[in-house]
Amino acid sequence: MRPIFHPQLVNDPFGDPGLYVEFLFEKHALLFDLGDLRALAPRKILRLSHVFVSHTHMDHFMGFDQLLRICLGRDKKLSLYGPPGFIEQVHHKLAAYTWNLVQNYPADFTLEVFEAHPGGRLDAIEFHCRHGFQRERTRSSAIAGNVLVDDPAFRVLVAFLDHKTACLAFALEEKQHVNVWKNRLQAQGLAVGPWLKDLKHAVLSGAADDTPLAVQWRGADGKREKYLPLGLLKTNILRIVPGQKVAYVTDVIYHPENARRIVELARDADLLFIECAFLEEDAAHAMEKYHLTARQAGALARAANAKRVIPFHFSPKYADQPERLMQELEQAFSPARVETPARSALPLF
Repeated sequence: MRPIFHPQLVNDPFGDPGLYVEFLFEKHALLFDLGDLRALAPRKILRLSHVFVSHTHMDHFMGFDQLLRICLGRDKKLSLYGPPGFIEQVHHKLAAYTWNLVQNYPADFTLEVFEAHPGGRLDAIEFHCRHGFQRERTRSSAIAGNVLVDDPAFRVLVAFLDHKTACLAFALEEKQHVNVWKNRLQAQGLAVGPWLKDLKHAVLSGAADDTPLAVQWRGADGKREKYLPLGLLKTNILRIVPGQKVAYVTDVIYHPENARRIVELARDADLLFIECAFLEEDAAHAMEKYHLTARQAGALARAANAKRVIPFHFSPKYADQPERLMQELEQAFSPARVETPARSALPLF
């Protein structure tokens, strides 16, 4: 199965946390945490549709200004998600600048900011560049089944964790993975083309099997178009399997309730990105700092039945011995495979 999600840590494991997830065949990406973004090219930042912030400690939020600077003046809407208090914090960030000339901008860059609450409430507000980033369209909804975002192709789940402040962990799930059997496509006399994207979208959006779809086929005089029912195309040229799952967990203290929520969120993940701040010999210090040890991270990954794990957010205390963190994690996670964290780790599957 060729994966649709291509996740990549923004920085090395000693740098600011951040996970960039690009979508195969689409100029579309998600970002988990907003630390130092200098390693991300502007073209990659401009592909973002959603940004998920675990909490607003500086190493997870300082990249907001760079994000704003690159997107400003673009006709773009960006959705940001964060923990309780997030809307006010974004508002204060925006209010730190003078916006007296933005009404002349040809494009209206818009931030749609969501604030998640443990009780299941999701508050939302919009900030429009043309209006000087004033608060607009305040509204609230409910988080159903821990689903923070429900897109036709993917969903993002959330868990509320304890870091001596509310800290969010996330799981990105592909609803279904749709592959085209090219040999069957050829056998049916059908042509490769943009219509295949429409076909996949119809499947992912749950269209009925009798839905007619325009397909291209090879006639004697070149390509022609005809309509076929979705169900027939699904049966003859598609392979539909469960999709990928990528989980992201950082900045949490190890205690039973946090452990339960992490395992539930990351259950059966194809790839789990999890913080690995301290060695087990420094567990008391990890508790004081509200972070995980490498052994705890590995044990959580194993309990969640994650297929692969990539650790990150190493304490600078181990700058000259990162292999010890990796070894400790591997011992707790074994016999599953542990990936070496690096910006060049793609492809991961």
